[in-house]
Amino acid sequence: MFISRYLDDVVAWAPAKVNLYLEVLGKRPDGYHEIETLMVAIRLFDTLVFRDAPDLSLSCSEAGVPTGPDNLVLRAARLLQDHTKTQRGAAIRLIKRIPIAAGLAGGSTDAAATLIGLNRLWQTGLADSELASLSARIGSDIPFFFQTPAAWCTGRGEIVEPVDFPSPLDVVLLCPSFGLSTAAVYKNVQIGTRGADATPLAEEETRGADATPLVKGDAIRAALAKGDVDLIGRLMHNRLQTAAESLEPRVGEYVRMLAEYGPAGQLMSGSGSTLFGLCRSPDEATRLAAGLTMRTKAHDFRVIVTKTL
Repeated sequence: MFISRYLDDVVAWAPAKVNLYLEVLGKRPDGYHEIETLMVAIRLFDTLVFRDAPDLSLSCSEAGVPTGPDNLVLRAARLLQDHTKTQRGAAIRLIKRIPIAAGLAGGSTDAAATLIGLNRLWQTGLADSELASLSARIGSDIPFFFQTPAAWCTGRGEIVEPVDFPSPLDVVLLCPSFGLSTAAVYKNVQIGTRGADATPLAEEETRGADATPLVKGDAIRAALAKGDVDLIGRLMHNRLQTAAESLEPRVGEYVRMLAEYGPAGQLMSGSGSTLFGLCRSPDEATRLAAGLTMRTKAHDFRVIVTKTL
């Protein structure tokens, strides 16, 4: 997260993320899913501008983004108001670049930026650790954005352990025109089989007879620590991808399309719909993006070349 003050405005740049690994361990008694995921922030940013105002309000550059009270930005702002008992308001302007309903955590990163930005604007003096703890009340992915650039996240995603890696990774995003519902994808996920010594969770019946074994994340964490891009690519995994493909077959089609260009790996991010190719160099990323761009006339998607933070 990057934040600056310009005269009357506080400006925050909120990064997107991709998941290099995501395993669903089971359904929890509270209705959420227990997960393990390796998330990295990428250089694709929304921008939020905060200015003092009598009340809270939100405007957005993207017409399709709701700006009512259910938007995570306003929910985060109200949460900080309630927690600090401040009477101050803010006019918030959101310049949207991260696709919505795309598995890139655009709403979550905007909420984290709001907590950080308003904490600065209102001079409430909360530490990032307290803001992160607050943020978990309204979204499982939000605490990650207080621990970028990379973290191992467990629980429902809100337990965040920062991890280091030696150099940025080159990534090409394939962003379809369609989005996917996170709830629908999780509802359709087939949870993998676990060892006999595993602690039962709430709904073991979601494991079908033909379920594949759970994939452990130790190896990809080690590969990331070494900066071994080819090994990271081979170990990338997302349990939600098959469920997303069953809801929207173009997800599988686009994964296969990415694979045709031979990147180190290709995967869906989060609950989709964005796919990404992990590349070995900026030149490979440029070639992959050029190849995909030639196909945008026949397929309705955007191509974005980026890196991890």
